[in-house]
Amino acid sequence: MKSIGFNLRRAARRTLILLSGGLVLLGLVAQQAAAQPGQDPCRRVRFADSAFVVCSVDLRRYEVKLFWRGPDGNALGSFSRLKATPNGARLAFAMNAGMYHEDRSPVGLYIENGQELKAANTRNGPGNFHLKPNGVFYVKGDRAGVLETDTYLKRKIRPDHATQSGPMLVIDGRIHPKFSEQSTSLKIRNGVGVKDPHTVVFAISEDPVTFSTFARLFRDHLGCANALFLDGSISSLYAPALERMDSLLPMGPIVGALRRPR
Repeated sequence: MKSIGFNLRRAARRTLILLSGGLVLLGLVAQQAAAQPGQDPCRRVRFADSAFVVCSVDLRRYEVKLFWRGPDGNALGSFSRLKATPNGARLAFAMNAGMYHEDRSPVGLYIENGQELKAANTRNGPGNFHLKPNGVFYVKGDRAGVLETDTYLKRKIRPDHATQSGPMLVIDGRIHPKFSEQSTSLKIRNGVGVKDPHTVVFAISEDPVTFSTFARLFRDHLGCANALFLDGSISSLYAPALERMDSLLPMGPIVGALRRPR
């Protein structure tokens, strides 16, 4: 009986050791997950019976930058060329960053690394860019914003990066006044919104959608009071976690999120 009791106590001790070891391991896993929340910024969502990819970026953890030309002075034009630059190793995701001419130069204001490479375009004209009000997405340090073009220019902001496009999707919580819920214009679209000064939200549709649906995605589902249309039809995304690197057509400016060094 003594031997049996001893063996039972020894088996119980081993069980407790195994259990405690498992709990420690689970604790370490939980700590690691808490220390590295939301490893990848991009996810698939559904809204209004349509599919989208949404990439949410905390500017305290990521740098959001614009890229136009490569070291040779020519437009990068593709995600693969951007990946081949020194920034490529830290690139979490990227997408096309606004409208451009046939030579792949930006249609409107373009600022990269604090240098204005293209002045703001306030002219009237045809196409989505001139569907006023259009706007500017800008980043300064770990803060960002989306403003109507006139408002942006009046505030004399000096950002690190900025791109002008149009039309605005959401303006101070209101859908662009020229959008119609009865519209039949369905296209793949991408855009950017700001949830708070530190949180930028990019989205691209996987199904053709109207301007109205795309704007409501930003306002009603993503919580962005201001959002800007970047482009349509040629909209492209690089999201390695989703195994996606679009290469539809050569692009103009590209916006990318780089992981900040720890």
